[in-house]
Amino acid sequence: MASFFRRPPNNSWSDHLLLKLANIAGALFVMGANGYTVISPLDVYYSGKETYFTPAPWAYFLWPVIHLLVLGTCTYQFSGRGKELIIDIIGWNLPLLDFMNAMYIYAWTNQEYKYALVFMIFTSSVVSKIYRLVKASTIRNICDELFLHLPFSLYHGWTTCLIFSTGFAAFGVNAETEPEEFWTKVFVLLSLFILQALASAYAYVSTEGDLPACLAVSWFIWAVFVNQTPEKSPFVHWCALGAAILSLCWLMRSAIGLELKIRTRNANNVRFGFGGPNNDHEGSRLLGGH
Repeated sequence: MASFFRRPPNNSWSDHLLLKLANIAGALFVMGANGYTVISPLDVYYSGKETYFTPAPWAYFLWPVIHLLVLGTCTYQFSGRGKELIIDIIGWNLPLLDFMNAMYIYAWTNQEYKYALVFMIFTSSVVSKIYRLVKASTIRNICDELFLHLPFSLYHGWTTCLIFSTGFAAFGVNAETEPEEFWTKVFVLLSLFILQALASAYAYVSTEGDLPACLAVSWFIWAVFVNQTPEKSPFVHWCALGAAILSLCWLMRSAIGLELKIRTRNANNVRFGFGGPNNDHEGSRLLGGH
């Protein structure tokens, strides 16, 4: 793995220094802001508007995981391969993503849910662009997987889910004071259907699927199921349970595809004399994508 971090002679750590510093500063700021909202005494995710599509508060602990992985991305940008992908291809999209995410956190913390929805849509759009750029890379190694494909697959699946929950917070009824209406049930069912379609698309995006993105969607749906108790809404509770169980199927499909991909790669490495399971490049294309 050390060879992946080796810089070519024409690559200096000071190249594009402003962009590299912006990536690091943005990642640290957003991680700190999101971490504070999760552990702060204000209980931002515990005392917000309760809707019929609000996930359990523990679902938001996925944010610190994503931001820790993005810090790894910021470290990887100082390598030759990382500079090629993060600086030359992703460019200023990563600081833009940090800015949009920070604005979403600010709006959500102040319970300005309509503004939060707008900023989450922009955040998801920027993530989608980075996701496409990352998945389009053809030569991939284990560091690409850990510091690019893993964080942005999780990021993409998670922010897409948050569009729905933020939309319900912006326009849905308050579950603590108002009963569920016919249109509430319709939009809950439609949202669950769209998330299932998204999870299936992740599962079949390639031979091995996109396991982290499927995991993010399944994590969110299970959190919705746990939070929407039968006492609050039997309809939402049981629909969410069915969707959560189905999401495990897409998760399993991606896991099986990943296992088959690893076995095929190892068999080909041995067959053509490139080494066994410990070959440096066996981590290539393990976490999903093209």
